[in-house]
Amino acid sequence: MVAFPVPPLCKDANGMERTNQAPMLIDGMTADLGGPRTASFLDKVARVIDFEALATPMREDLVPEQPRGGRPFWPVVVMLKCLLLAKWYGLSDPQLEEQLCDRLSFRRFVGLGLADTTPDETSFVRFRGRLRESGHGAALFDAVLDQLRERGLVLKEGSLIDATIVERSTGARRDDGTSTRDRCASFTKKHGRTYHGYKAHVNVSKDRLVTDYVFDTAKVHDSKHMDRLIEDEPSGGEVWADSAYMDQKRSERLKARGVRDRIVHRRVRGQAELTEAQKAHNAQCSKVRALVEHPFAWMKGPMGYAGARYRGLTRNALDFAHTAAAYNIKRSLSLLGMGLTPVGT
Repeated sequence: MVAFPVPPLCKDANGMERTNQAPMLIDGMTADLGGPRTASFLDKVARVIDFEALATPMREDLVPEQPRGGRPFWPVVVMLKCLLLAKWYGLSDPQLEEQLCDRLSFRRFVGLGLADTTPDETSFVRFRGRLRESGHGAALFDAVLDQLRERGLVLKEGSLIDATIVERSTGARRDDGTSTRDRCASFTKKHGRTYHGYKAHVNVSKDRLVTDYVFDTAKVHDSKHMDRLIEDEPSGGEVWADSAYMDQKRSERLKARGVRDRIVHRRVRGQAELTEAQKAHNAQCSKVRALVEHPFAWMKGPMGYAGARYRGLTRNALDFAHTAAAYNIKRSLSLLGMGLTPVGT
């Protein structure tokens, strides 16, 4: 069993971050207790990710100086770890608070001793609010990806493009005739079925890490954000996508940049059937393109990302960014040869 250290939660220059109590005898006595699978996973994460490096660029904006007598903020490192725990284990804010009170492995991972107080659900809501308001909505995703790149885990060439619908309830009709529907969400159709919500458009590397994303309303066509997602693909690279992204002008732009077009072909107007060359092209593309489904399957399966949890585009975009960051960390453990059992199995 791995025993996580319980470091002091240091104050910043203004003394506005909380501190925890020094480790007590009971912390040492319970160091080997807790679920072995969870403890093993969290220990691997702690060895792969430098959380202090994640928190440092955000700390100045997220921990402003408070009026004298105000309650200190929870340390940024603690809160980032809490947000990731919620994603890995599919927890709501109330569930996360309860699990932090109940699970020894969770407390060790975030840096809380048994005698320390625990962040409550309001603390999580306010922390996400500060992330949005300070412009750090994508900061966790970007910082995690930078660390994985530094470890050489992200392939430099190759973009797999796809989008997934993130469903949102259509709400209910109130007695006064108004509706509780999320006005930022919109409707779209896929395979004859109508969906309501948002879309997450992603760029996935061949090693199945999410390297970029755009979160938008559901009515926006899949191909609208493709050019933005592949703008950094270098000469010699490849772009893989299904037939929804096929566009002659896009193909010409890719060729001019020296990027190989691996977009699945579809029949155009007046074409009775695909040529043999197009069929062979599609067969080759489909084998690789299918890898883009892996992140979506993990997010919506073991990680419990079943749909949009919040009202509004900005809040749900932040939620997807944290989900993608948590997924990338999980995936990185497999790439490092550490092995990982999906949550819930």
